[in-house]
Amino acid sequence: MTKPAAITLLAWDRLLGAGARALRAARAELKRAGLPPLEWYDILVALERRGAMRPRDLQGVLGIEQYNLSRLLSRMERAGLVTVAPCPGDARGQIVTLTPAGAQRRAAMWPAYAAAIHGSIEARLEPDERIQLAGMLERVA
Repeated sequence: MTKPAAITLLAWDRLLGAGARALRAARAELKRAGLPPLEWYDILVALERRGAMRPRDLQGVLGIEQYNLSRLLSRMERAGLVTVAPCPGDARGQIVTLTPAGAQRRAAMWPAYAAAIHGSIEARLEPDERIQLAGMLERVA
């Protein structure tokens, strides 16, 4: 195995640091606005974009561990934001569906999330730098 170059390690550290700071900013904005946690937003937006999904598919899309996803979905179902029902044709499977209240909550969360995006990227980088960053991240994502 080869050792990464020093500049590669620096890029890695900065990538992880920027991601962590962006997530902290998003969580803080949502909390400040009295809104549910960021993980709820991620689930709501995934269901809004992709439609009803099995938990295992949602887990793959979001990279959330099964036990954590089950806990989040239970809370979100109690809040009326999603339904978790038996999957037609698969007695052991379930299907998660976004409710109208879930779609409304996702929309209500967006301004706080957008403020975090603005503060983390838009306010710090010029438009051409954002284009360059998006292109570079696409290659390593």
